[in-house]
Amino acid sequence: MLDSWIFFPINAIVFLMFAGLAIASTLFWLWTLIDCAMNEPSQGNDKLIWVIIIVFTQLLGALVYFFFRRPKRIAQEISMSSEN
Repeated sequence: MLDSWIFFPINAIVFLMFAGLAIASTLFWLWTLIDCAMNEPSQGNDKLIWVIIIVFTQLLGALVYFFFRRPKRIAQEISMSSEN
């Protein structure tokens, strides 16, 4: 009986770490989905394709969008604004 109480704080800490990671990844996924839907230019089907990728691949799609597509989009926006 006492042995289970010894490991209780460790179990609670591990649970809270995984719960925090799950909440953080869900918020990141939601943020990238909103960022893509609001800021991605509507040239062709790019916006639709990225939204579908983010929705169906969830965290993996959000990470791919964040690290590969988003920097290109921001660089394009900066170059377009500097031309004006």
